[in-house]
Amino acid sequence: MTQPLFDLAGARVFVAGDRGMVGSAIVRRLASEKCRILTAERDLVDLRRQAAVDDWFSKNDPDVLVIAAAKVGGIHANNTMPIEFLYDNLMIEANLIHAAAAAGVRKLLFLGSSCIYPREAPQPMREDALLTGPLEPTNEWYAVAKIAGIKLVEAYRRQNGADFVSVMPTNLFGPRDNYHSKHSHVPAALIRRFHEAMAARAPHVVVWGSGAPRREFLYVDDLADACIFVLKNYSGDGFLNIGTGTDVTIAEFARLVATATGFKGEIVFDTSRPDGAPRKLLDVSKLHALGWRHKTELHEALALTYRDFLAGGGRNQAE
Repeated sequence: MTQPLFDLAGARVFVAGDRGMVGSAIVRRLASEKCRILTAERDLVDLRRQAAVDDWFSKNDPDVLVIAAAKVGGIHANNTMPIEFLYDNLMIEANLIHAAAAAGVRKLLFLGSSCIYPREAPQPMREDALLTGPLEPTNEWYAVAKIAGIKLVEAYRRQNGADFVSVMPTNLFGPRDNYHSKHSHVPAALIRRFHEAMAARAPHVVVWGSGAPRREFLYVDDLADACIFVLKNYSGDGFLNIGTGTDVTIAEFARLVATATGFKGEIVFDTSRPDGAPRKLLDVSKLHALGWRHKTELHEALALTYRDFLAGGGRNQAE
């Protein structure tokens, strides 16, 4: 077996955002590594305050930082809370990256989002499509913050020689997802909607938009595995896309969710609602060339996610 570029054995790994879907998946994956996992209680450390972050770093002295902390949500949340999506994310990422550099953290991994790419970017989207055109208006606040994070990571690499890298995940779902009726992403929103329709014995389920846009979806535990792979095996200047390399229409995805939840009624598309970008598919050839590929297929991942939902593993199910 090839020796990794970076050895996690014995390292103190701080996962910022460990209570969220992505952070908790990374914590689960790190459990199989011989490292010490560090987390920070949200109630005790406000990541939007530089002094609080600096104080935490001085007391805990991490070797590795994974930035999975972020203000996230779907189209409705982005449209109605632009301040939170821009300000909170800018502060969180800037404070953590700056503190990591000042504390001498040996490895940093920043998680971005595929919404950083232009709305009309050629498909599948290559890493060099960044900043080549206008963003999708429905999530530009979040996108601008994530682009700033990527560039700050690049800046510390260029100016200080820091071993800081970024990854761009595609659309995610899985255990610990946010099922808020207004603030969730497509997979969680549909799982909740179909589940409630099943419980109410409703004859149909309404899905926002035309159903025509194409999206790529990745199970969050596969993302976590990719993140650990990148930490151990990558130290390049550019960021890496993480995804499956395949996509489906929202209509096809809705039918898969219906199957996973057992819903047998009609699916109705509300074309008065926004579609968002017409297509979002990542070019994952760089990551594939390094030797990583996803393991969990879409139908299996949806079944696992719905099982977690039924067990109460998701957030904001009762609002």
